[in-house]
Amino acid sequence: MSEKSKETGVLGQLFKTFFAKHWPVWIGGIVLGTLNILLFAIKSPWGASGGINNFGENVYRLIGIFGLENSTHLNASFYGMLCLFLVIGSFIGALLSKEFALRIPPKGELIKGFIGGGLMALGATFGIGCTIGAFFSGMPAMSGGAIIFTIGLFLGVIIALKYLMWEMEKFPGFSTGKSYTFLAGTGKSGNWQKWAGWIALIITFIIAYQYSGGNKIMTWFIIIGMLMGLISQRSRFCIVKAFRDPFMTGEADGSVGVMAGLFIGLFGFTIIKYFGIGVGDIALRTREMTWVFPHFFFRAAIGGFIFGLGMTIAGGCAVGTLWRVGEGQIKLWASALGFLIISPISKLYIVPPIVAAIPQSWDFKNYLPDYLGYAGAFALVTLIILIWYVFVKWNEKTGKFSAY
Repeated sequence: MSEKSKETGVLGQLFKTFFAKHWPVWIGGIVLGTLNILLFAIKSPWGASGGINNFGENVYRLIGIFGLENSTHLNASFYGMLCLFLVIGSFIGALLSKEFALRIPPKGELIKGFIGGGLMALGATFGIGCTIGAFFSGMPAMSGGAIIFTIGLFLGVIIALKYLMWEMEKFPGFSTGKSYTFLAGTGKSGNWQKWAGWIALIITFIIAYQYSGGNKIMTWFIIIGMLMGLISQRSRFCIVKAFRDPFMTGEADGSVGVMAGLFIGLFGFTIIKYFGIGVGDIALRTREMTWVFPHFFFRAAIGGFIFGLGMTIAGGCAVGTLWRVGEGQIKLWASALGFLIISPISKLYIVPPIVAAIPQSWDFKNYLPDYLGYAGAFALVTLIILIWYVFVKWNEKTGKFSAY
């Protein structure tokens, strides 16, 4: 019997479409941008650092330190559950495609993962957001602070890349050594992964259904979080890749994928804000100012820079860390650990005294339509995306700013 005749028909072909090979990053970006719009329509846009911070607060609450006894329990935190099920969604995607494995890197990489995660925590708490909340959602929200945060990210990535190249030259042995892989789904012995993936998917929907009676918003945060994780894993969507690769290999695919998600989000967010969709009992102005944080300009610049350093050293941004945790990359487990351990400490003890010393004129909510109108704000963000696109495609051809 030929291999083709063994196929399971139409459903089998559909399964292969999603799980036999990775998706183009731009498809992942478009779908993630659409899901971000749905989150905003339901409640508020996508964010990751707040959910990871909630993980850390719950760890400290269980230990009984830092006075976090009244912190929101994970199962009641919208963004905590969103991040948790993003990890689970990635786990499901990796299992169904037989790509899950525990991958343990050399010790130097683990150290860099932890340090990078800690730096991301410092950047996110100081800058009020991460590559998702302050960039991937902040730019479509037409926040002036998001533009400043983005500039900080770029500068942080460039400095971190220079450090990594210096490290490879001066200390080539730091990040090399033995690495180990366990539970890889190769051959027929890995078929258990598909079964485990289906079981995890069913359990996810059961948990989501449990909330449907009294907390419909949580139901959809769970489902959308799972889909975001699965889509990120299948498309390899990662914002650090979008910022880093043009300056390393010159490749533009990751950047274009992020741009696609940004533009889709911008289109949807503008409609929601302009027409006041989902206002309900809150004021229209409150809806307009959603995801416009009081970080223009100082906190956004410094926070973005520190976050850019951290995500480049760790090898994963906020979302990139989470979905790589789900597919078993232990370096990113170290990154997530550093993020969740440092984030509550930074939020409680490091950021407040610094913020208290900053003039209010250095940090306020800058909503672009207040200055440019909706058409002008939309045009400005679109122009930024277009300039970025032209640059990465030109650099991909010329290699002018690429290290390799």
